[in-house]
Amino acid sequence: MTAKEYNIAVDQYADNIYRYVVKHLKDIEGAKDVVQDVFTKVWMKKEDVSYSKVKSYLFTAAHHTLIDAVRKNKFTDDVEAIDKVKFEKPVGNIDLQEVLHEALDQLPEIQKSVILLRDYEGYAYDEIGEITGLKESQVKVYIFRARKKLQEILVSVEAVLD
Repeated sequence: MTAKEYNIAVDQYADNIYRYVVKHLKDIEGAKDVVQDVFTKVWMKKEDVSYSKVKSYLFTAAHHTLIDAVRKNKFTDDVEAIDKVKFEKPVGNIDLQEVLHEALDQLPEIQKSVILLRDYEGYAYDEIGEITGLKESQVKVYIFRARKKLQEILVSVEAVLD
């Protein structure tokens, strides 16, 4: 890949990768760091990366860098990870997008990743498998399970609102 192709890839995919990472980390600065690390890794291996495969390579690198960041922060964020009932807002002012994001946060990391790649970024099952290192059948199973779990969570929230 040439420097010009690299710059085009940055322009085309940086926002998508940032959006994918920030939905996982819920930390804007941490997401910026991950995106920067991803593009640094791609620049270091630019001779080995074909421009036609750069999108897949970027998301694969983002996925692996994200996993590393989550593992690194897991030990420091254990206290914050405890599920707490939020009483700050009255029930009448529920933001549906916020409810969906909280439901996504309750999924295991791999399920959250495949759901975000499929439903937010629009990747096909085989592309998700390539990015995450899973077989296509595994991707389908994880997506199915994640959607079932999200359905359970959202139906329980709906019951509380009624």
